[in-house]
Amino acid sequence: MPVTVVVGGQYGSEGKGKVVAYLAKTDDVAAVVRCGGPNAGHSFEWGGTKYSLRQVPSGVINPATMLYLAPGSVVNQSVLLEEIDRYSVRKNRIRIDPLAATVTEEDIGTEERLKLKERIGSMLSGTGAATAKKVLRHEGVRLARDVRELEEFLADVAVELNEFLSQGKRVIVEGTQGFGLSLHHGRHYPYATSRDTSASGMLSEAGISPLHVDQIIMVIRTLPIRVGGDSGPLPNEISWEEVTKVSGYPIPVAEYGTVSGRLRRVARLDMSIVRRSAMVNRPTQIGLTGVDYLSYRNSGARMFDDLIDSSKEFIVNIETALGVPLSLISTGPGVDNTIDRRPRGAR
Repeated sequence: MPVTVVVGGQYGSEGKGKVVAYLAKTDDVAAVVRCGGPNAGHSFEWGGTKYSLRQVPSGVINPATMLYLAPGSVVNQSVLLEEIDRYSVRKNRIRIDPLAATVTEEDIGTEERLKLKERIGSMLSGTGAATAKKVLRHEGVRLARDVRELEEFLADVAVELNEFLSQGKRVIVEGTQGFGLSLHHGRHYPYATSRDTSASGMLSEAGISPLHVDQIIMVIRTLPIRVGGDSGPLPNEISWEEVTKVSGYPIPVAEYGTVSGRLRRVARLDMSIVRRSAMVNRPTQIGLTGVDYLSYRNSGARMFDDLIDSSKEFIVNIETALGVPLSLISTGPGVDNTIDRRPRGAR
Protein backbone atom coordinates (compact mmCIF):
# COMPACT_ATOMS: atom_id res chain seq x y z
CA MET A 1 0.00 0.00 0.00
CA PRO A 2 2.60 2.57 -1.10
CA VAL A 3 0.62 5.84 -1.12
CA THR A 4 1.34 8.83 1.10
CA VAL A 5 -1.31 11.54 1.30
CA VAL A 6 -0.21 14.95 2.57
CA VAL A 7 -3.17 17.04 3.70
CA GLY A 8 -3.57 20.39 5.45
CA GLY A 9 -5.19 20.37 8.88
CA GLN A 10 -6.17 24.04 9.25
CA TYR A 11 -6.85 26.85 6.74
CA GLY A 12 -4.10 26.31 4.17
CA SER A 13 -0.45 27.36 3.99
CA GLU A 14 0.43 24.81 6.67
CA GLY A 15 3.63 23.80 4.87
CA LYS A 16 2.38 20.86 2.78
CA GLY A 17 4.74 21.68 -0.09
CA LYS A 18 7.77 21.67 2.17
CA VAL A 19 6.75 18.31 3.68
CA VAL A 20 6.20 16.83 0.22
CA ALA A 21 9.58 18.12 -0.95
CA TYR A 22 11.27 16.61 2.12
CA LEU A 23 9.65 13.24 1.51
CA ALA A 24 10.28 13.31 -2.24
CA LYS A 25 13.98 14.10 -2.09
CA THR A 26 14.74 10.38 -1.71
CA ASP A 27 14.96 8.19 -4.82
CA ASP A 28 12.20 5.78 -3.72
CA VAL A 29 9.38 8.23 -4.53
CA ALA A 30 8.28 7.44 -8.06
CA ALA A 31 5.66 10.15 -8.47
CA VAL A 32 4.00 13.16 -6.86
CA VAL A 33 0.49 14.08 -7.98
CA ARG A 34 -0.79 17.53 -7.17
CA CYS A 35 -4.47 18.24 -6.58
CA GLY A 36 -6.38 21.52 -6.54
CA GLY A 37 -5.68 24.53 -8.68
CA PRO A 38 -3.61 27.71 -9.07
CA ASN A 39 -5.48 29.40 -6.21
CA ALA A 40 -3.03 27.82 -3.74
CA GLY A 41 0.76 28.14 -3.59
CA HIS A 42 3.32 25.87 -1.97
CA SER A 43 6.60 27.50 -0.90
CA PHE A 44 9.91 26.24 0.47
CA GLU A 45 13.66 26.68 0.07
CA TRP A 46 16.00 24.06 -1.35
CA GLY A 47 19.56 24.20 -2.69
CA GLY A 48 19.74 27.97 -2.43
CA THR A 49 16.52 28.43 -4.43
CA LYS A 50 13.15 29.60 -3.12
CA TYR A 51 10.34 27.63 -4.72
CA SER A 52 6.88 29.19 -5.04
CA LEU A 53 4.70 26.65 -6.82
CA ARG A 54 1.07 27.08 -7.82
CA GLN A 55 0.95 24.20 -10.31
CA VAL A 56 4.13 22.13 -10.46
CA PRO A 57 4.20 19.46 -7.71
CA SER A 58 6.72 19.94 -4.90
CA GLY A 59 8.49 16.72 -5.85
CA VAL A 60 10.21 18.84 -8.51
CA ILE A 61 13.40 18.94 -6.41
CA ASN A 62 14.08 15.26 -7.17
CA PRO A 63 14.88 14.78 -10.89
CA ALA A 64 13.97 11.08 -10.61
CA THR A 65 10.40 11.80 -9.49
CA MET A 66 7.60 12.07 -12.05
CA LEU A 67 5.17 14.97 -11.63
CA TYR A 68 1.42 14.78 -12.25
CA LEU A 69 -1.59 17.10 -12.27
CA ALA A 70 -4.67 15.15 -11.23
CA PRO A 71 -7.82 14.64 -13.33
CA GLY A 72 -9.69 16.65 -10.70
CA SER A 73 -7.21 19.51 -10.74
CA VAL A 74 -7.50 22.90 -12.44
CA VAL A 75 -4.70 24.23 -14.66
CA ASN A 76 -3.71 27.76 -15.56
CA GLN A 77 -1.53 27.09 -18.59
CA SER A 78 0.40 30.37 -18.31
CA VAL A 79 1.28 29.75 -14.64
CA LEU A 80 2.25 26.13 -15.33
CA LEU A 81 4.47 26.89 -18.32
CA GLU A 82 6.15 29.76 -16.46
CA GLU A 83 6.98 27.49 -13.52
CA ILE A 84 8.32 24.78 -15.83
CA ASP A 85 10.63 27.35 -17.37
CA ARG A 86 11.61 29.08 -14.11
CA TYR A 87 12.68 25.87 -12.39
CA SER A 88 14.10 24.19 -15.54
CA VAL A 89 11.75 21.21 -15.29
CA ARG A 90 12.22 18.61 -18.03
CA LYS A 91 8.99 18.57 -19.98
CA ASN A 92 8.94 14.76 -20.10
CA ARG A 93 8.56 14.75 -16.30
CA ILE A 94 5.20 16.55 -16.32
CA ARG A 95 1.93 14.72 -16.98
CA ILE A 96 -1.52 16.36 -17.08
CA ASP A 97 -4.76 14.45 -17.27
CA PRO A 98 -6.83 15.37 -20.35
CA LEU A 99 -9.90 15.88 -18.15
CA ALA A 100 -8.28 18.47 -15.88
CA ALA A 101 -10.14 21.78 -16.19
CA THR A 102 -8.26 24.86 -17.33
CA VAL A 103 -8.71 28.49 -16.39
CA THR A 104 -9.79 31.07 -18.96
CA GLU A 105 -9.92 34.85 -18.75
CA GLU A 106 -13.70 34.45 -18.69
CA ASP A 107 -13.41 32.37 -15.49
CA ILE A 108 -11.37 35.07 -13.78
CA GLY A 109 -13.85 37.70 -14.94
CA THR A 110 -16.76 35.65 -13.59
CA GLU A 111 -15.22 35.58 -10.11
CA GLU A 112 -14.56 39.32 -10.27
CA ARG A 113 -18.19 40.03 -11.25
CA LEU A 114 -19.41 37.85 -8.38
CA LYS A 115 -17.28 39.99 -6.03
CA LEU A 116 -15.79 36.86 -4.46
CA LYS A 117 -12.79 38.78 -3.15
CA GLU A 118 -14.99 41.11 -1.14
CA ARG A 119 -17.46 38.40 -0.09
CA ILE A 120 -15.16 35.53 0.95
CA GLY A 121 -11.56 36.66 0.39
CA SER A 122 -11.23 34.74 -2.89
CA MET A 123 -7.94 34.77 -4.82
CA LEU A 124 -9.89 35.49 -8.05
CA SER A 125 -7.73 32.90 -9.81
CA GLY A 126 -10.64 31.53 -11.83
CA THR A 127 -10.28 28.13 -10.19
CA GLY A 128 -13.78 28.03 -8.73
CA ALA A 129 -15.44 29.28 -11.93
CA ALA A 130 -13.57 26.74 -14.06
CA THR A 131 -14.57 23.97 -11.65
CA ALA A 132 -18.21 25.09 -11.77
CA LYS A 133 -18.25 24.98 -15.57
CA LYS A 134 -16.86 21.44 -15.52
CA VAL A 135 -19.47 20.31 -12.99
CA LEU A 136 -22.27 21.89 -15.05
CA ARG A 137 -20.92 20.39 -18.29
CA HIS A 138 -21.00 23.95 -19.57
CA GLU A 139 -20.45 24.37 -23.31
CA GLY A 140 -17.73 26.90 -22.56
CA VAL A 141 -15.63 24.60 -20.37
CA ARG A 142 -12.07 24.14 -21.60
CA LEU A 143 -10.31 20.96 -20.52
CA ALA A 144 -6.59 20.25 -20.81
CA ARG A 145 -7.25 18.14 -23.90
CA ASP A 146 -8.64 21.27 -25.62
CA VAL A 147 -5.48 23.37 -25.13
CA ARG A 148 -2.84 23.04 -27.85
CA GLU A 149 -0.02 24.26 -25.59
CA LEU A 150 -0.68 21.39 -23.16
CA GLU A 151 -0.89 18.61 -25.75
CA GLU A 152 2.66 17.33 -25.18
CA PHE A 153 1.95 16.82 -21.44
CA LEU A 154 -1.29 14.84 -21.73
CA ALA A 155 -1.54 11.37 -20.19
CA ASP A 156 -4.09 9.20 -18.40
CA VAL A 157 -2.88 10.13 -14.94
CA ALA A 158 -4.90 7.53 -13.00
CA VAL A 159 -3.54 4.75 -15.22
CA GLU A 160 0.09 5.83 -14.84
CA LEU A 161 -0.17 6.31 -11.07
CA ASN A 162 -1.78 2.91 -10.63
CA GLU A 163 0.92 1.31 -12.76
CA PHE A 164 3.50 2.63 -10.29
CA LEU A 165 1.44 1.26 -7.43
CA SER A 166 1.15 -2.16 -9.07
CA GLN A 167 4.96 -2.20 -9.17
CA GLY A 168 5.13 -1.41 -5.45
CA LYS A 169 6.50 2.10 -6.04
CA ARG A 170 5.77 5.03 -3.74
CA VAL A 171 3.32 7.75 -4.86
CA ILE A 172 2.71 10.97 -2.92
CA VAL A 173 -0.63 12.76 -3.20
CA GLU A 174 0.00 16.47 -2.60
CA GLY A 175 -3.16 17.95 -1.15
CA THR A 176 -4.31 21.52 -1.55
CA GLN A 177 -5.27 24.27 0.91
CA GLY A 178 -6.54 23.09 4.32
CA PHE A 179 -9.28 20.96 5.82
CA GLY A 180 -10.94 24.00 7.40
CA LEU A 181 -11.59 25.34 3.89
CA SER A 182 -13.31 22.18 2.62
CA LEU A 183 -16.47 22.88 0.65
CA HIS A 184 -18.20 19.99 2.43
CA HIS A 185 -16.46 19.64 5.81
CA GLY A 186 -15.34 23.12 6.77
CA ARG A 187 -17.56 24.72 9.39
CA HIS A 188 -17.61 28.27 8.01
CA TYR A 189 -19.44 28.04 4.68
CA PRO A 190 -19.51 30.13 2.46
CA TYR A 191 -15.97 30.94 3.58
CA ALA A 192 -14.72 27.84 1.82
CA THR A 193 -12.86 26.80 -1.30
CA SER A 194 -14.49 25.17 -4.34
CA ARG A 195 -13.59 21.54 -3.53
CA ASP A 196 -13.23 18.97 -0.77
CA THR A 197 -9.77 19.34 0.78
CA SER A 198 -9.79 16.15 2.86
CA ALA A 199 -7.47 13.19 2.25
CA SER A 200 -10.41 11.28 0.73
CA GLY A 201 -11.15 14.18 -1.61
CA MET A 202 -7.57 14.27 -2.82
CA LEU A 203 -7.55 10.53 -3.55
CA SER A 204 -10.75 10.94 -5.56
CA GLU A 205 -9.21 13.78 -7.59
CA ALA A 206 -6.15 11.66 -8.37
CA GLY A 207 -7.95 8.41 -9.18
CA ILE A 208 -6.37 6.31 -6.43
CA SER A 209 -8.18 3.80 -4.22
CA PRO A 210 -8.03 4.35 -0.43
CA LEU A 211 -6.89 0.73 -0.18
CA HIS A 212 -3.48 1.80 -1.52
CA VAL A 213 -2.88 4.29 1.30
CA ASP A 214 -0.48 3.43 4.12
CA GLN A 215 0.41 6.96 5.26
CA ILE A 216 -1.67 10.08 5.80
CA ILE A 217 0.40 13.02 6.99
CA MET A 218 -1.69 15.90 8.30
CA VAL A 219 0.31 19.12 8.36
CA ILE A 220 -0.52 21.85 10.86
CA ARG A 221 1.06 25.13 11.90
CA THR A 222 1.96 26.27 15.37
CA LEU A 223 0.27 29.55 14.43
CA PRO A 224 -2.45 28.99 11.79
CA ILE A 225 -3.05 31.60 9.11
CA ARG A 226 -5.77 32.63 6.69
CA VAL A 227 -5.78 34.79 3.59
CA GLY A 228 -5.80 38.51 4.29
CA GLY A 229 -9.08 40.43 4.18
CA ASP A 230 -12.57 39.13 4.94
CA SER A 231 -11.66 35.46 4.46
CA GLY A 232 -13.68 33.95 7.31
CA PRO A 233 -13.40 33.24 11.04
CA LEU A 234 -9.95 32.74 12.56
CA PRO A 235 -10.19 31.95 16.30
CA ASN A 236 -7.51 33.40 18.61
CA GLU A 237 -6.35 35.90 15.98
CA ILE A 238 -3.26 37.95 16.87
CA SER A 239 -0.92 40.36 15.08
CA TRP A 240 2.42 39.68 13.42
CA GLU A 241 3.93 42.23 15.80
CA GLU A 242 2.92 39.95 18.66
CA VAL A 243 4.43 36.93 16.87
CA THR A 244 7.70 38.82 16.49
CA LYS A 245 7.73 39.84 20.14
CA VAL A 246 6.84 36.43 21.60
CA SER A 247 9.19 34.47 19.34
CA GLY A 248 12.15 36.76 19.93
CA TYR A 249 12.85 37.01 16.21
CA PRO A 250 15.60 39.58 15.55
CA ILE A 251 13.68 40.96 12.55
CA PRO A 252 9.96 41.68 12.06
CA VAL A 253 8.00 38.54 11.14
CA ALA A 254 5.20 38.63 8.57
CA GLU A 255 3.87 36.38 5.82
CA TYR A 256 2.30 37.30 2.50
CA GLY A 257 0.21 35.05 0.29
CA THR A 258 2.03 33.25 -2.54
CA VAL A 259 -0.93 33.86 -4.84
CA SER A 260 -2.69 36.94 -3.40
CA GLY A 261 0.34 38.89 -2.19
CA ARG A 262 -1.82 40.02 0.74
CA LEU A 263 -0.60 40.10 4.33
CA ARG A 264 -1.91 36.91 5.90
CA ARG A 265 -3.90 36.81 9.11
CA VAL A 266 -2.38 34.83 11.96
CA ALA A 267 -3.63 33.28 15.19
CA ARG A 268 -2.67 31.09 18.12
CA LEU A 269 -3.27 27.36 17.75
CA ASP A 270 -6.94 26.35 17.89
CA MET A 271 -7.18 22.64 18.74
CA SER A 272 -10.87 22.40 17.79
CA ILE A 273 -10.17 22.57 14.03
CA VAL A 274 -7.15 20.29 14.43
CA ARG A 275 -9.20 17.67 16.27
CA ARG A 276 -11.96 17.80 13.66
CA SER A 277 -9.43 17.51 10.87
CA ALA A 278 -7.83 14.50 12.57
CA MET A 279 -11.26 12.91 13.09
CA VAL A 280 -12.11 13.04 9.39
CA ASN A 281 -8.65 12.52 7.84
CA ARG A 282 -7.42 9.89 10.35
CA PRO A 283 -3.72 10.77 9.95
CA THR A 284 -1.03 8.23 10.70
CA GLN A 285 1.44 11.07 11.36
CA ILE A 286 1.41 14.79 12.07
CA GLY A 287 3.73 17.31 10.47
CA LEU A 288 4.22 20.55 12.42
CA THR A 289 5.61 23.73 10.88
CA GLY A 290 6.53 27.08 12.39
CA VAL A 291 8.28 25.83 15.53
CA ASP A 292 10.66 28.75 15.08
CA TYR A 293 7.63 31.03 15.64
CA LEU A 294 7.28 29.56 19.12
CA SER A 295 10.84 30.68 19.81
CA TYR A 296 13.60 31.94 17.56
CA ARG A 297 15.93 29.70 19.55
CA ASN A 298 14.33 26.74 17.75
CA SER A 299 15.34 28.15 14.36
CA GLY A 300 17.29 25.63 12.31
CA ALA A 301 17.23 22.89 14.96
CA ARG A 302 17.77 19.40 13.55
CA MET A 303 17.16 17.30 16.68
CA PHE A 304 14.15 17.20 19.01
CA ASP A 305 16.41 17.64 22.05
CA ASP A 306 17.67 20.91 20.54
CA LEU A 307 14.24 22.53 20.95
CA ILE A 308 13.52 24.63 24.02
CA ASP A 309 11.54 22.89 26.78
CA SER A 310 8.30 24.81 26.27
CA SER A 311 8.28 23.84 22.57
CA LYS A 312 8.84 20.19 23.42
CA GLU A 313 5.88 20.40 25.78
CA PHE A 314 3.78 22.07 23.05
CA ILE A 315 4.52 19.13 20.73
CA VAL A 316 3.87 16.45 23.35
CA ASN A 317 0.53 18.07 24.20
CA ILE A 318 -0.57 17.86 20.54
CA GLU A 319 0.47 14.21 20.32
CA THR A 320 -1.42 13.42 23.52
CA ALA A 321 -4.56 15.25 22.40
CA LEU A 322 -4.68 13.53 19.01
CA GLY A 323 -3.15 10.16 19.84
CA VAL A 324 -1.01 10.45 16.70
CA PRO A 325 2.79 10.70 16.49
CA LEU A 326 4.14 14.11 15.55
CA SER A 327 6.92 12.89 13.31
CA LEU A 328 8.04 15.81 11.12
CA ILE A 329 8.88 19.17 12.72
CA SER A 330 9.82 22.23 10.68
CA THR A 331 12.22 24.74 12.23
CA GLY A 332 12.67 27.09 9.28
CA PRO A 333 11.89 27.68 5.59
CA GLY A 334 14.46 25.24 4.20
CA VAL A 335 13.51 21.66 3.31
CA ASP A 336 16.37 20.43 5.49
CA ASN A 337 15.18 22.54 8.43
CA THR A 338 13.28 19.44 9.47
CA ILE A 339 13.40 17.26 12.58
CA ASP A 340 12.52 13.74 11.47
CA ARG A 341 11.26 11.58 14.34
CA ARG A 342 10.11 8.66 12.22
CA PRO A 343 11.65 5.25 12.92
CA ARG A 344 14.61 4.59 10.62
CA GLY A 345 12.78 1.82 8.80
CA ALA A 346 9.85 4.12 7.99
CA ARG A 347 11.91 6.70 6.10
